[in-house]
Amino acid sequence: MIEAMACGTPVIAFPAGSVPEVIEDGRTGFIVRDEAEAVAAVGRLPELSRTAIRARFEERFSVERMAADYLSLYRGLAAKARPRLRAVG
Repeated sequence: MIEAMACGTPVIAFPAGSVPEVIEDGRTGFIVRDEAEAVAAVGRLPELSRTAIRARFEERFSVERMAADYLSLYRGLAAKARPRLRAVG
């Protein structure tokens, strides 16, 4: 799904696994419940902008964005893990 979005290609998928977390229904593709909805979604593809799908990929899944998110997470975890000195006495 993410690779498709990187190419500006909309995705039509069933709401299983990570689909609801990755696909924004009506923005980067369509989340459908059955085959009939999938067929209908094909007819709705012109509603979606390939340029907007690519831009949304950049905002959410680019290498730079993902690396920045990981660094932020790791820094937060490292800050919490630092031993704290206690006064003895």
